[in-house]
Amino acid sequence: MDLLLWGVLPYVSVALLVAGTVWRGRYDRFGITTHSSQLHESRLLRIGSPLFHFGMLFVVLGHVVGLLVPMEWTDAVGISDHAYHLMAVSTGAVAGVAAAAGIGILVYRRLRVPAVRRATLKSDHLMYAVLLGAITLGILATVLNSTGATDGYNYREGVSVWFRSLFALSPDWGLMAGAPLAFKLHVLFGFALFALIPYSRLVHMFAVPVRYLFRPFVVYRRRRPGGIANRAPKRGWERV
Repeated sequence: MDLLLWGVLPYVSVALLVAGTVWRGRYDRFGITTHSSQLHESRLLRIGSPLFHFGMLFVVLGHVVGLLVPMEWTDAVGISDHAYHLMAVSTGAVAGVAAAAGIGILVYRRLRVPAVRRATLKSDHLMYAVLLGAITLGILATVLNSTGATDGYNYREGVSVWFRSLFALSPDWGLMAGAPLAFKLHVLFGFALFALIPYSRLVHMFAVPVRYLFRPFVVYRRRRPGGIANRAPKRGWERV
């Protein structure tokens, strides 16, 4: 079971992520959208959406640093283990709480506003449950690890090394097998979220409007007093 969970499941999750994203981009390009419900309600959306998106941005950046930067590198630049954990816990807690508060407001909005509730897709229920689970378990793992409830477990010597071994196609699944339960559940929910992205509204994160930067200019004409009918006709292109 440990081999399946920590040596096979990550690759299955990534395969579903890549295959689903390619399929959506090829056959459902116009379906890649946030399905915005701003017209139905905007007050709660203006609060919850920035909290969630900016919180998740810093959560992702924190995971990138914590999982991909080896401990030897931070030691080499003079950052002690205590200073690193203090910085990671303080910034990670703020970002995690902001993301959790934002998604909580958005879920409350979905449940309490009738028009928004009717516009909710079936995939949204699963997406919100997995997203809330991943964020909550991440905060729980951070709190337990910082308070010493995990018996001094250092995720940089366990979870981080295992995660980097996945890129070498030689997963050291034994390191995850010895991790505390909170870290295991957080990782499982994280990979479940990866697999779910292409099949939910979360796929809009890949819809970057790069072509917009290179599209032709749209020419607008200024409305003049008296209307167009009172203007003398001119031939050819009119310079404004």
